[in-house]
Amino acid sequence: MPLENATGPTGLLQGRTALVYGAGGPIGGAVARAFAAEGADVFLAGRTESRLLKVARDIREAGGSADAAVVDALDESQVNAFVDQAAKKTRRIDISFNLISYGDVQQPLMEISADDFSQPITAATRTHFLTTRAAARHMVKQRSGVVLMFGGSGPQTLHGLGGFKIALDAMEGQRRQWALELGKNGIRVVTMVTGGIVETIPWQAEGREEIVEEITRTAHLNRTATLEDVGNVAVFIASDRAGAITDATVNISCGAIVDY
Repeated sequence: MPLENATGPTGLLQGRTALVYGAGGPIGGAVARAFAAEGADVFLAGRTESRLLKVARDIREAGGSADAAVVDALDESQVNAFVDQAAKKTRRIDISFNLISYGDVQQPLMEISADDFSQPITAATRTHFLTTRAAARHMVKQRSGVVLMFGGSGPQTLHGLGGFKIALDAMEGQRRQWALELGKNGIRVVTMVTGGIVETIPWQAEGREEIVEEITRTAHLNRTATLEDVGNVAVFIASDRAGAITDATVNISCGAIVDY
């Protein structure tokens, strides 16, 4: 998402501190750029320093504020140190967005090993627990904040996903629990749901054409969701304009995923 349209002092997220895990990836990077474009001080976390530095450089060159740190979002001490350092610098934590890879192996359940099956479930639930708790410690004190998850659940699934879809279902259970327990402190917890972002699928990925065709076929609109859509909606959810939305999913699948 272009940063040239940043609105300076009147940005929707002006003065906010945003944490983005998995910021070196296409979706995390798009969200980080969108947050910065609306005035947030963005703290980028990930495991590949070169990718993080590129996103940070892009943000700064467009006039935004960004810091980058190599962080394993499955490591409790690293997550706590990252969040505390950001809070020390800006004196607040307003937004936490986590989109790390879960290391999932996608195979039919009758063929997958127990370890490969449980890997994404363990990773997804652990990282969201750690990053949400670390941010919430600061959000509770200021009685405000937004935790934004990505992926979502729903009644549909596909053959051969292994533990991946189950991991997304588990994340939604955790979202409900956090929203209930943090809500009285003014903290909102929301999940973004997409039917797949075509731009994130590597050109060399096996079966890419079939995957893109399926995402496009299931969409009700004449298009699929883009990285720009993800950034725009993430900004809205994190802003005061979405202040009444919590313990909910925001569906930007272009109709590919039908809500209950």
